Amino acid sequence: MPEGDAVVRTARRLDQAVAGKVLTATDFRVPRFAVADLSGATVAGTHTRGKHLLTRIDQGERRWTLHTHLKMEGTWRDYAPGQRWGRPGHTARVVLTTADRVAVGFSLGIVELVPRDRETSLVDHLGPDTLGPDWDADEAVRRLAAHPDLPIRDALLDQRNLAGIGTMWAAEMLFALRVHPQTRVAGVPDLQALVVKGQELLEAAVERRRPTTWVFERRRMPCPRCGTPIRMAKTGPAGRERPAYWCPRCQPDP
Repeated sequence: MPEGDAVVRTARRLDQAVAGKVLTATDFRVPRFAVADLSGATVAGTHTRGKHLLTRIDQGERRWTLHTHLKMEGTWRDYAPGQRWGRPGHTARVVLTTADRVAVGFSLGIVELVPRDRETSLVDHLGPDTLGPDWDADEAVRRLAAHPDLPIRDALLDQRNLAGIGTMWAAEMLFALRVHPQTRVAGVPDLQALVVKGQELLEAAVERRRPTTWVFERRRMPCPRCGTPIRMAKTGPAGRERPAYWCPRCQPDP
């Protein structure tokens, strides 16, 4: 699943393709919005909130927000009119067409079109956004500390605590602070330092298409600190297990 930095880069690509332009056609390939037609409307721009994309579209006196989420397989791509798409057409969920570009959302996990005044309700459950203007490390720490018995990795992945962190950056944050992913929240020596490090990592990653990682997807490869082979195990709530990566020497069992 794309993480906060990748979602910000996606928003930038959408802005480059369609922001400020008039839509000549729209195609919402989800049953609930199949008859929606925003042709003639202007794309004001795309904003992010954690892993959520909020594309604002102005249609005369009506103001809309197109809410999309990439989930595991989703992506937005843009093409010249008539250009062959890079993914099968049956996976397209939204098509926004302008005079010179076609933006296509493939395999999107969420597609919602709502009046702008309902936009906040879509994302108000999220914690402080690691890449947003509302970033508040103290509030993120407060929310994490409210779950003292939860493994810290699970707490970091809960978007209600802080938004934008996924399996990759959770692994890298914990490696940087030498914390085992199964350490209980109450046992983390410095939650403040941990969330600050996470925000720093994502902020730096926004400008890189392939961010540098130390442990993520490096199972059995040597730890960059000590040379010990990196370990991987699937952890998390039943049915929602995701791979965790750590160095058993730098991040000893709690």
